[in-house]
Amino acid sequence: MRLVLLSGGSGKRLWPLSNDARSKQFLKVLSDEDGNKVSMVQRVWKQIEETGMAGNSIIATSSSQVDMIKTQLGQDVHVVTEPERRDTFPAIALAAVYLYSVQKCSLDEVVGMLPVDPYVENRFFGRVQDLEKALLDSGADLALMGVKPTYPSAKYGYIIPDNKSDDSYLTVDYFKEKPTEQQAEELIEQNALWNCGVFAFRLGYIIDLLKERGMPTEYSQLLRNYHRLPKNSFDYEVVERAAHIVSLPYDGYWKDLGTWNTLTDEMAVQITGKGIIGKGVENSHIVNELDIPITLLGLDNVVVAASPDGILVTDKDASTKVKEYVEGFNSRPMYEERRWGWYRVLEYTRYAEGNEVLIKRLGINAGKNLSYQMHYKRSEVWTIVKGEGIFVFNDQLSHVRTGDVIHIPLGAKHTLKATTDMEIIEVQTGSELIEEDIFRTSNEWEEIEAICKIKITARHG
Repeated sequence: MRLVLLSGGSGKRLWPLSNDARSKQFLKVLSDEDGNKVSMVQRVWKQIEETGMAGNSIIATSSSQVDMIKTQLGQDVHVVTEPERRDTFPAIALAAVYLYSVQKCSLDEVVGMLPVDPYVENRFFGRVQDLEKALLDSGADLALMGVKPTYPSAKYGYIIPDNKSDDSYLTVDYFKEKPTEQQAEELIEQNALWNCGVFAFRLGYIIDLLKERGMPTEYSQLLRNYHRLPKNSFDYEVVERAAHIVSLPYDGYWKDLGTWNTLTDEMAVQITGKGIIGKGVENSHIVNELDIPITLLGLDNVVVAASPDGILVTDKDASTKVKEYVEGFNSRPMYEERRWGWYRVLEYTRYAEGNEVLIKRLGINAGKNLSYQMHYKRSEVWTIVKGEGIFVFNDQLSHVRTGDVIHIPLGAKHTLKATTDMEIIEVQTGSELIEEDIFRTSNEWEEIEAICKIKITARHG
């Protein structure tokens, strides 16, 4: 059985810590058994490793999340990258084609799909593996895993079985998306299950579906034609049209940590970052990524979350509505983790005459390097405030250290490798300070060094 973890979306329900570049699954707000801070994706990947499934697992994600996944899980994790975000059906189709044409999996291989961030026990993943037998024994198009409800929730979708189901698996009659609590009570009496977004299919089922639609089943070709795939959910494009679906019940602990009220229930401490909660305050949390302290007095059942992107103060019961209020916030992310480290935006100004200034603080981990790049719409000034490294400027290498100031004009190729942990204050000045003005030659340091050696040989030859 192959496993595909779906990592997409911006996770605005956990604003201001989550944004378009740092989705909820990457927030290090949970704790492992040693008390270390871990993210949802790190917790799930460790469980997959412990249950022996990591070697047959890949992660399907968008290009903006690849660096974060590699940083948190390691460079060896297999990642399938969408060329653009187009919902879950295109992402799953691309992952299926990758398994088929790149990893050469058989059309009879069973593929399991699950979100990258469920909060579960290890035995949950054993039940995921049981989907393979249920699918093959039943001859169904799809096999879904459903969680036995512990209360009539109006937040989840429900899987309703028919009356002819046997003990080994349930035959699905229909689905109900986010019913009222009264409707949920009635559904639970019919043995309905929470839909936790975990399902399996034979690889050939999706490959045949793509062929019927005239879509390529070779990975590089599908990448080029990705825009032709319908921008729809897998539920709408496949599940609702499947003739035969079965479901496996799971009676263990499961929780979707998609909102502040559910996430704080699983946090080991009340205060993350600088903060004080007054005596007698009950069931309140502070999550603070800023360098200034937050003091919370006399307010029960609230969350105060602060990051460079903004500050949220909310009653926990109302926290589920955060997304609808911040959906229109389209400003640049103020903090990102990258494969080489992290950066934080300190200030951004756009002047009336059109010139822009952006000030960042960058942290580059020892042994890591920035991409070899150039810009045509901005110049940069770097002030090294911590550590030392190797700077490359137009194919020439030099050693730099704390206190050095580096001027990088328009059109100059440049990069930096940290030999110790480094921090830099970067001041960008130009007409348009956007990601599209980064033209990369290489990400790999060995390639960059080789380019410089060729230039040195040419100069002295």
